[in-house]
This record gives sequence, C-alpha cells and structure tokens, in this order.
Amino acid sequence: MATGAVPASFTGLKSRDHKGIGFAKCSDFVRVSDLQRVKFRRTKVALIRNSTNPGSETVELEPASAGSPLLVPRQKYCESIHKTIRRKTSTVMVGNVALGSEHPIRIQTMTTTDTKDVAATVEQVMRIADQGADIVRITVQGKKEADACFEIKNTLVQKNYNIPLVADIHFAPPVALRVAECFDKIRVNPGNFADRRAQFEKLEYSEDDYQKELEHIEQVFTPLVEKCKKYGRAMRIGTNHGSLSDRIMSYYGDSPRGMVESAFEYARICRKLDFHNFVFSMKASNPVIMVQAYRLLVAEMNVLGWDYPLHLGVTEAGEGEDGRMKSAIGIGTLLMDGLGDTIRVSLTEPPEEEIDPCRRLANLGMKASELQKGVAPFEEKNRRYFDFQRRSGQLPLQKEGEEVDYRGVLHRDGSVLMSVSLDQLKAPELLYKSLAAKLIVGMPFKDLATVDSILLRELPAEDDKDALTKPLPNALVMVTLNELSTGAYKLLPEGTRLVVSVRGDESYEELKILKSTDATMILHDLPYTEEKISRVHAARRLFEYLAENSLDFPVIHHIQFPKQIHRDDLVIGAGTNAGALLVDGLGDGILLEAPDQDFDFIRNTSFNLLQGCRMRNTKTEYVSCPSCGRTLFDLQEISAEIREKTSHLPGVSIAIMGCIVNGPGEMADADFGYVGGAPGKIDLYVGKTVVKRAIAMEHATDALIQLIKDHGRWVDPPAEE
Repeated sequence: MATGAVPASFTGLKSRDHKGIGFAKCSDFVRVSDLQRVKFRRTKVALIRNSTNPGSETVELEPASAGSPLLVPRQKYCESIHKTIRRKTSTVMVGNVALGSEHPIRIQTMTTTDTKDVAATVEQVMRIADQGADIVRITVQGKKEADACFEIKNTLVQKNYNIPLVADIHFAPPVALRVAECFDKIRVNPGNFADRRAQFEKLEYSEDDYQKELEHIEQVFTPLVEKCKKYGRAMRIGTNHGSLSDRIMSYYGDSPRGMVESAFEYARICRKLDFHNFVFSMKASNPVIMVQAYRLLVAEMNVLGWDYPLHLGVTEAGEGEDGRMKSAIGIGTLLMDGLGDTIRVSLTEPPEEEIDPCRRLANLGMKASELQKGVAPFEEKNRRYFDFQRRSGQLPLQKEGEEVDYRGVLHRDGSVLMSVSLDQLKAPELLYKSLAAKLIVGMPFKDLATVDSILLRELPAEDDKDALTKPLPNALVMVTLNELSTGAYKLLPEGTRLVVSVRGDESYEELKILKSTDATMILHDLPYTEEKISRVHAARRLFEYLAENSLDFPVIHHIQFPKQIHRDDLVIGAGTNAGALLVDGLGDGILLEAPDQDFDFIRNTSFNLLQGCRMRNTKTEYVSCPSCGRTLFDLQEISAEIREKTSHLPGVSIAIMGCIVNGPGEMADADFGYVGGAPGKIDLYVGKTVVKRAIAMEHATDALIQLIKDHGRWVDPPAEE
C-alpha cells in the first residue's frame, strides 16, 4: 500500500512510466487525475496534507480498489460503518428555513410552470407549500423570468406564503445576479455557469491553461458570491453527472471524481470570499454513480475539514414506481449512512406529487438516525465505497446423481424470488402467467423477466409434526441457523439442498456453522419490525463475515413487509434496505413478501430494484426529466406515449428531455435521446450527438422508433398470448 506524505504545495511528483500524473498545485489540496506508481524521493506516495488546517493529521489516499485509477481518502465517508449517525454539518439558512444536521431533513420540489406566467407559478407554489414542502425551486433562464421573480415573490408574501424560493440557473450569470435580489437561494451548475456548453471534446491542458480557466471562473462567479453575502442569500453548488464541462471531463473524466472537483472549484471561491452559506449536491440519473459521487464528496470534505450540508437527489428518475425506486436506491442509501440534509424526489409528475414520497424518505432517514439503528461494532475491510465491484456468489452447480437441474435456481445478473400460496398452486396456468413465464403448448418456459424461484410457506401443513422431514420432492429446504446448529436438518433425505435464513446480527460463534454448511444460498432476513437493528448494517456485517472466511454463498435480500403497508413505503423500503447493499455489489437477488399486495406489483417492484441498481435489465431504461419552466412540450404526455411504444426493449436506454439544458449533457447514460429543441420541435440524439433536428412533434415519436431501428436496437413487441 502506498505510503508517505505530500504537502499541498509540492508538485515535483514523477511517474515511473512518465505519463503525466496530473497533480496540480492549488490552495487547498493536491488534485489527482490519474494514478500510476507515484514516487516522492524513494517512497511510494499516496498521502496529502490538509494545508487549510496545518495542525491537522496527515490524511491518506489509496486506490478505491485493487488496480483502480481512482484515488480516495482512506477515511470513511460517514460517521459510523455499523450504525446510522447523522453527519455533523454547519447550518445554512435558506430564507427562514435552516438546513443542516441540527434540523429536520428538509423536503423540496420544483415548479413546472412557465416562470413568466406569474399567476400560474404562484398558484403552483401555493399548492406545493400546502402539501408541506419546505423549499421550492423555480427555473430562471433569462431577464424576463428574473423580472417575473420579483412579482412572484411579492405576490406570495401578500398571500402569507413565506416558503423560501430557489432560482435554478444555467448559463446565465447576469440573471443570477438579478434574481439574487429577491429569491432566497441560487442554484448554480458548475458545469455551465461560467464554462461554455460542453461539446464533449477531449482537450489538452497545460497547468497554465487550466489555471487561466479557473481565474475566468473566479472572475464570473465572484460578483454572485458577493451579492449573496450582501443580501444574506444561500447557494447550492449543484453538480450534475451529465453536464460537466469539457475542461473537467478532459482532466478527470466523466466520473464522480470530476463531479466533486467541479463543485470544489466553486466552493474554493466561496471560501476565499468568506462565504459559507452554501450546500453541495452531486446528482446523476444512475443511482450507483450518484451514491459514489456523494460519498467521495464527503470523504474529500472530511480531508479538508469542511462541514457543508448536502442536498440529495437522483436526477431524471422518471415517473411512477420506476422514479420512486431509483430515488429510494440513491437517496435512501445515503440516508442510511447518515448523509443528507435536504432531499428532492425528481419525478416526471406534477410537483405536488413529489412531496409525499419525499416525506416518506425523509421520515425513514430521520427515524434511522434518531434511533441510531445499527449493529454491534465490526471491522469492515472488503466493501468498496467509491467504485462498484460486485461480489458474485457461486451460482448453484449441478451435482452428480441429481434428478433436476438446479443451475436455473438463480440468475447470474440478479435473481427474483417470490412467495406463492397453496391457492395459487391450484391454478397452474394463472400461476405461470403471474410469474411472467412463457407458455408454449401449455408448458412453462422462463422468459427475460420470469421469476427465478418460488418460496412455498404453506406446504406441508403447519400442524404436521414431521413437517421438516416431508418437503416437496427435489425442493430446496429453508432452515435457520438454529436448525443447522441443532442438527435437525440431518433428518432430511440425503442430498437435500439447503437455503439458510440469517439475520446478520448473530454472534460470530453462531455464524461459524456456515463454514461447514453446503448451502445453495443464504436469505438475509431481518424482521421489518426491528426498531434498533438496521437491516443495511446487519447485511454489511454478514457480507464482511462471508468475505473474511472465503464463503461465496449467493445472498438473497429477503424483506417481509407488514400487512397494509402503503405501496410507496414498500417501494421506498425495498429500494433503501436492499438497494443500499446492491449498489455496493453486495447481494445476488431479492425476495419481497407483502401479504395483501398485488402479486404483479411485487414482481415488477423486484425487477425494478435490480434494474435500478444496474444489475439485471428486463425492460427499456428511461432517463426522463421532471419538467420545469424551460420544458418545451407536455413532458408527462409525451413520456407516456414513448413508453407505451418502446417499453419492450430491454438493454435500450432512452432519454426524454424537455429542453437542451437537460439535453445531451444529462443523457450520459442514454443510447437515444428525445429533446425539446424549440417550441413544437424535437431534436433526436444518439448518445450525446444530435442526429436529427427540428422534427415536428407529431412525427417525433415515430422518428425516434425509426432511429432505434436504424441502429439495430429494435424488436417488435411480443404478441399477446
């Protein structure tokens, strides 16, 4: 492991292969864009010193994982790895609302009206406030919109609505200066506030060139900082994964590291001017990237001794259960680690509809931190916080003499298991359909999104004293650790395959029995009603034990929800409690149970969870912006139309964007893009490249389908059986 110490003022680093390490001198820390074998004198170097606090401890950097080019701080990114403790932050005032760790997690949304339409915007803000939002953001793209903001603010005050208003700014520093005189907070996007619109060009920079661009940013940004200081305004430095500048992407790549550095360029200017009333955000449409970026941001802030609050959000999450699931995976994961002070659930729905799921997530995070839900302390050596590295359990192998093929019990990209009842077994064809199996001449076959295995709880009968000894022929038998330790499983027929249910908070002595067990899989099952034990931390502890003992059992996240749980709570609970593990590569599938919920809903939620965690693609992926005052068409209507015609294309990702601000930059994850270019006109993209411009809206969906066909990604929808 690299060792040594590098003062921030030192730039004389040399690489063994002389490729240019990309260290550059700045006032706060050493910037790293690549990692080879770095040497300082005769010692390998991977350390930096916090130059802003000379008395502080020297801080280590290390590769995020073996062979990774990403350097990350060795310190943890959260207060505790074994329980939820809210990260301590400063307090930022947004109007009369305080943000920070000493206050509740604030919820917010964004208007979708034309900002110039003062009456409509005021009415929408009032509806949002009546739903319980703490903060509202409004897009301000030009001088006319900025002028309207004064009237919007005054009208709301006259109607006794004092909810803080945030101006959303892209590409328009003069507009930001104007609206800072009336709104409570300014959101700036570091990727396009002072930089030109990204052309996605690879540029070569000398250190002098890079420094000149930083000086240009400071020249453009300083007047806004000074105005915010003068008027007591807050600011959000809000990086988006897809709208990084060409300079940042050339130097750091389209990566979480680039997202953090992009924000820090602006933060250093704020600090230089003694302005601290700001928060950070690191948004991406991919929950995995979003989680990594926030973690890296906090780890870097810990290095520098910064304590600014965090605004959490998954951008362009989409609509319905898909949007709620993606948001739960990204936001919920960070909340379980005690990160986050204000959140927005970004949905392609009316903004009022965002408030309820947002509140449910905030309540979940607040409860976890107030109870400090967790497990007994343990040492964590194997989980990768900053770069995705999946732990793949050993899928079932066929054994000699077995009558059935067990290799299809689990899926290599992530498995969905479901619990079925005796009544369902009595109607096989309906059961096969509900499991999403294909029927060919009455025989079931697995399809792309077919449930992989089923759990039978009602067979044999509960009053059968010999229940454990009479399973279905060739079925896997679920046992507990206690049943393993007592040897009760030995009464089963020889060769019976076992599925072991584990809580994750058992003593290491109890877990030791796993070392001598030939289990086909493990179900991680902690009762949902546990008040003090955290499912996320218990599972991390279990995975750590398995890794330390070289046990490669597949692990399925098994969550049993209580009766009458609200659908949004189920989606958010699954996304948070299982998604927080799957985004770290921990887990091989999901088993959700909810006694009174629709079977199809549970199945779809399970597959949505796997796809949201970038594991198993079973349908088209949509990157869909939530609409705002910039949107040039009815986003909800068009989104529904496109989904209806293209939802059967697994592996294809389509971005549906209301305007160019959320256009090619924000579609970093998309294969094809449908973007508003002008009123009534649509531009089509392949990746980040525009290929057709100014298509009449009535023809644009058909043109998108033809574009997908031209690139060989189209298949006809399956015929209804």
